[in-house]
Amino acid sequence: MARDAFGLIYAGEQNMNLRELVYSRSVGALPVGGRYRAIDFIISCMVNSGVRNVGVIAQKNYHSLMDHLGSGKEWDLSRKNDGLFILPPFYTNDNNGSYRGMVDAIKGVMSYIRRSTQKYCILSGSYTIFNMLFDDALDFHVQNNADITLLYSVEPKRFFAGERFKDVRLHMDETGKITDMELNSEMSDSQNVGMDVYIIRKDLLEYLVEDCISRGRYLFITDLLINNLSRLKYYGFRHDGYVGRLHSVASYYKLNMDMLQPEVQKDLFYSGNNVYTKIKDEAPAKYLHDSKIQNSLVANGCIIEGEVENSILFRSVYIARGAKIKNCIIMQDSEISQDVNLENVIIDKLVQIRPGRRLIGDAEFPVIIRKGAIL
Repeated sequence: MARDAFGLIYAGEQNMNLRELVYSRSVGALPVGGRYRAIDFIISCMVNSGVRNVGVIAQKNYHSLMDHLGSGKEWDLSRKNDGLFILPPFYTNDNNGSYRGMVDAIKGVMSYIRRSTQKYCILSGSYTIFNMLFDDALDFHVQNNADITLLYSVEPKRFFAGERFKDVRLHMDETGKITDMELNSEMSDSQNVGMDVYIIRKDLLEYLVEDCISRGRYLFITDLLINNLSRLKYYGFRHDGYVGRLHSVASYYKLNMDMLQPEVQKDLFYSGNNVYTKIKDEAPAKYLHDSKIQNSLVANGCIIEGEVENSILFRSVYIARGAKIKNCIIMQDSEISQDVNLENVIIDKLVQIRPGRRLIGDAEFPVIIRKGAIL
């Protein structure tokens, strides 16, 4: 069934709750889990479901994203028919190259949508991390004759304001039909949280986007979804597996720390549905005689002489003798010098921490060291 669908991923989200992490990259290009980027998960879900035509809408800071995706070879999307299409903003009579919202972005790539031969569209953002196949969701959509099917998970109420970025709460009847929707509500009593994945017929998507644009409406959730709730038939499809959301620095930190838990690793990486990413050839990680490693993910190319606990090290990270790393995320090509003490810290790529430095953050408010910094 999913082979009759194409994927459209909106990677133009601008969420400043992620602070320094998205100053020079899009949300979809955020490194997660030691070797992946956030967008790897949704593309892998589509490919594993049989989708062979995937478009990625970019907007700002997309150089890192384009470099990572390349031709789509790692996802088996480098092909003669269909494949991976990166859709950056461009100037036309109708588009000035800067999108005013997701609806405006979809309008900007309407030529790609019209060229797609598949009947259905799996539309998604790039900030939600999960692993599933879309076949059952698409069957559910067709069987219920739904206009739009929204994927959701059951989550507890969050009280931290930074967690309410595109937080869509769904109210449904016993058949799964959506009766009400709330966006970023502080008073909602619903635990049904949208996963920013939508299944819709291609022709209906074209009509709804044109209808919104003709009325000067450009936001997908409020202008397209909520405004049409009374006249269209929406259904919710529940996903019971792990779902991580990149709403804020705290949620990014929590997502990575969750990946140290065996049950989360099993759901995301060992469920039988592979997660694909860009291949980089590196030597195996090297653990020297005095090193101590406990409950950590260590990528290829790392050299460790110090102590690492409950942490995630990306490729080619160096931990010098006497350094103590606990509950940290250290991205690619960073260097931690002798006698450094780090706890609850997020270190971006190409960072150097000089000898003797001590940085202690909190799990809710981790310290961030920006890309390329020397401290």
